[in-house]
Amino acid sequence: MEISFHNNMFSLLLLLLPSLSFSPSAWAACNAVDKEALLGFKRTITADPSRLLQSWISSTDCCTSWKGVACNSVGRVANVTRSGLVSDDDDLLDTFMNGTLSPSLGNLSYLQLLDLSNLKNLNGPIPPEFGKLRRLTHLFLNSNQLTGSIPATFKHLSRLERLFLNNNHISGIIPFSVIGSLTALTELGLSENQLRGSIPATIGKLVLLTKLDLHANNLSGSLPTTIGKLKSLKYLDLSQNTIKGSIPKSIGGLSALVLLDLNQNQITGSIPSSISGLISLQFCRISENKLTGNLPPSIGHLPSIQRLILENNKLTGKLPATMGHLVTLTELFLSNNRITSKIPSSFSNLQNLQTLDLSRNHLSGELPTELAKLQNLQTLDLSFNPLGLVSIPKWFAKLKLFRLMLAKTGIRGSLPRWLSSTSISTLDLSDNALTGKLPPWIGNMTSLSLLNLSNNGLHSSIPAEFKNLRRLMDLDLHSNKFSGNLDTIFSKGTDDPIGHYNSIDLSDNMFAGPINDSVLQSSAMDSITSLVLSYNLLKGSIPKSIRKLSELRILKVVSNGLSGKIPVELGDAMGLTTILLSRNNLMGSIPGKVINLNELKEFDVSHNQLRGEIPPHKAIIPVSSFIGNPGLCGAPLPPCE
Repeated sequence: MEISFHNNMFSLLLLLLPSLSFSPSAWAACNAVDKEALLGFKRTITADPSRLLQSWISSTDCCTSWKGVACNSVGRVANVTRSGLVSDDDDLLDTFMNGTLSPSLGNLSYLQLLDLSNLKNLNGPIPPEFGKLRRLTHLFLNSNQLTGSIPATFKHLSRLERLFLNNNHISGIIPFSVIGSLTALTELGLSENQLRGSIPATIGKLVLLTKLDLHANNLSGSLPTTIGKLKSLKYLDLSQNTIKGSIPKSIGGLSALVLLDLNQNQITGSIPSSISGLISLQFCRISENKLTGNLPPSIGHLPSIQRLILENNKLTGKLPATMGHLVTLTELFLSNNRITSKIPSSFSNLQNLQTLDLSRNHLSGELPTELAKLQNLQTLDLSFNPLGLVSIPKWFAKLKLFRLMLAKTGIRGSLPRWLSSTSISTLDLSDNALTGKLPPWIGNMTSLSLLNLSNNGLHSSIPAEFKNLRRLMDLDLHSNKFSGNLDTIFSKGTDDPIGHYNSIDLSDNMFAGPINDSVLQSSAMDSITSLVLSYNLLKGSIPKSIRKLSELRILKVVSNGLSGKIPVELGDAMGLTTILLSRNNLMGSIPGKVINLNELKEFDVSHNQLRGEIPPHKAIIPVSSFIGNPGLCGAPLPPCE
């Protein structure tokens, strides 16, 4: 599961916030020290394509004539706003500047707001002279290329309320003395940098903090227990670091917390029972860690929770029946843990649940029929659990699912006909013991975009009704006993702009050929990226029309009895990274245009009847990719005589 919760348009939001108001100077002209400080910054800018600083001219008044500058009533500069995201009436200008931060900006002794965010190319260190800006309340330097460390002089910025240095290349530790001194801070953003070391325990002094975002750094150490003192905290994102240790019990004191993201760390231990104290929590993600132990029953006492994501850990034990109290829950992800026993019938109380992913655990036992009450459920994934279903429960037909994944859950026999009257778009029944034919009613599942029936015992040819799957984009039927030709699959209809294949895997079946040259030119095939046909009975030659598959990245046609030459036209599929044609009866030489495709990473034509010199090529291809062709010579094989 891929979820992104980080707002890359932070600077846009700044534009929409009520601005700090400073009146143009009606009583005093711009102070000479302030003017020179700003001109000093302008001199360090080497590129300003949108002319953000064009109006900054020494002969004019910086308080009344310079864009992005506002002064107080005595002519002292109080606000400098030259962001790379510029709101101009109804338009939004996205621009940049090249250059560095001038130390002279530290001379703006009355400055309250400095916004040089989203200029993309401001580089170099943050000058320690910025520590002289004792009146500063807002500092936005995010989304640039700044380097160096956080200046120790920042400890003097005692009035600072909002500090955003995120999305730069700032390194070093987070200074303990700085963090402990910024007691007026309400928002701190240091994410997407290269910060290391531990989170300072002095963070507990920032009792006014509502937002703390340190994600995507190299932070280590454990979570400080003092974090529980941040009673005003609403947003805590420490994801994508290497934080170790356990979650402190004190975290239960964060009663105002709405978002908690600890994803992709190395946190160990169990989830503390104090988690029930997070009464405002709506989003909780502690996935991709090393959590162990049982889920505490107190996890069922989160009255506001909407999204609970604990996948990819080592959690054990039963699912607490108390989780049935989470009536606000819309998404629950617990996949890839070691959870055992049955799904509690109390889960039927989760009337707002839209996604339930319990895949890759050790769940067993009968599925409670009460789950049919989950009428808002759209995605259900119980794959890779030893459920021993035998058949898909008939009450599943009462659900209004869009995505149903039941891979390796012990299903046997034929596909149930009730599937034909559903609106399912993703159906994964792979790695089961399904038998029988692919029924003609499969053509009634017109909402299908992904169908995975691989690793079963299905047989027969593909029914003509398959062409009705006009929205199908990903098809995996590998490792079955399907037969017949491929025309029905390749020439199915589309429902523009969807229904064009992304991937097809038909390997390990009994499909027969040859591949029809014209069907590869059908609209369904025009954007395919992966085509896997290995271990079938295709025979014939590789169609020249394969050149039309301009998006193709992966082509695997191993062991099919193919004959003829490798078409030079294959080299027109410029994006190919993988070409596997081994164990066929291909003849002739290897086209230089094919083996020299720019993106080629994997190439195997071993065990064919190819002859001639292997063309010089840039890709590193092992000897094993050419063996079994007695007529081939040249590097990496022995030289030609």
